[in-house]
Amino acid sequence: MKKALLFFTLILTMQNAMGQLKVTFPSKDGLKITADWYPVSTNMPTILLCHQNKFSRGEYVETALRLNKFGFNCLAIDQRVGDACNNVKNETAAEAVAKKMSPTFADAEQDIIAAIEYLYAKNQHQIILWGSSYSASLALKIAAENNKVMSVIVFSPGEYFDDKTFVSSHIKKLIKPVFATSSKEESAGVTDLLKDVNSRLKIQYIPISAGNHGSKVLWPDAKGNQEYWIALMSFLDKLKKIHNQ
Repeated sequence: MKKALLFFTLILTMQNAMGQLKVTFPSKDGLKITADWYPVSTNMPTILLCHQNKFSRGEYVETALRLNKFGFNCLAIDQRVGDACNNVKNETAAEAVAKKMSPTFADAEQDIIAAIEYLYAKNQHQIILWGSSYSASLALKIAAENNKVMSVIVFSPGEYFDDKTFVSSHIKKLIKPVFATSSKEESAGVTDLLKDVNSRLKIQYIPISAGNHGSKVLWPDAKGNQEYWIALMSFLDKLKKIHNQ
């Protein structure tokens, strides 16, 4: 019994040590992107995790590990628009500052596309694209246009760009599976944003509690996080079945 317990503890320790690998690759314009790779298995689906404004890949330090437990590989990237989160510095944004760039939200689209191509080259299968706040808006646009994306998950998407029809005008032909959520206060705006999306699997989860902005609603200390997780995992279970077909 003691040997079995010791072996189980060793396995858990190895999983924690191997749970995350820092990687870098170039964006479409050559800017170095820093990311954290959380692998499970090349046979399992992969989620690309994109952060909100003023944040970094640190937005997902806990979320990615929980997604691993449900059988999903994860890549959390630093986009060129952001800052630190959960004591994780946004190294891509720092690189952009060092190169005297002044990127806008829209400029970060190329970082997300480069990450999609990086993952596709690694595993040769479509990915699940996940966005938070401004990156959620970019994720919707990219999902509508990029055949390397099988599905999109968005937290608090909106028209965050100078052109206030930027997102809605690009997603009218989006037919891939969509999961969208937000705070309760933002939910009407999300409904309106997605009204022309005709996917056969389109779920908008409106929380019972007040909720919050972006994917930080999934953090362990976020009030009502479990209701978001239940809705999300129901959707991800459907995606896993599609992936295995």
